[in-house]
Amino acid sequence: MADYFTNFSLVFTLPTSEAQAYALELAAQAGRIQHEDEPPGSFPEELTEHVESWHFETTAETDDGKPALWLHSSNGGVDAACAFISHLLEKFDPSGCVTFEWSHDCSKPRTDAFGGGAAVVTATEIKTMSTSEWLSQNTPPTTKAADSHLFSPHTRQCLRCGVLAEDDLVENQPCRPLHVP
Repeated sequence: MADYFTNFSLVFTLPTSEAQAYALELAAQAGRIQHEDEPPGSFPEELTEHVESWHFETTAETDDGKPALWLHSSNGGVDAACAFISHLLEKFDPSGCVTFEWSHDCSKPRTDAFGGGAAVVTATEIKTMSTSEWLSQNTPPTTKAADSHLFSPHTRQCLRCGVLAEDDLVENQPCRPLHVP
């Protein structure tokens, strides 16, 4: 059995130490919510849906003497990290922007296990792109690669046709794209 990893690490500054304390308390609450059913009333509603995938660590740091947060993970949580960062930007730095990259890795040489992506996060928008999405968008449909599934390492869903890779039978069948770009 192979172990899959999604790695990221970023440091971003916050305008005040109060903002840093608020962020650290939110991260602590998210950890408690994962072990309990009810979030406290003070927990932001827009982050509640991301708690289940909150698989990153949050640590207080300083960046050139300014308060900062270090977010890092080997277990994923990219979407939750993006939502967390966007919430903090909305609350404390509405014109700010945070960018970061992540990588997908595997303990065994699997053809669907390696890749990565990048995110651009602002107070009002989260844009992400994975390398598998980029390949799908840039592979001509006339090539042999267009005949086979291109599974996302996150969802195990084909980016071309949407089928889930639940067993080896699916992976050995040709992909039938819903549309040819």
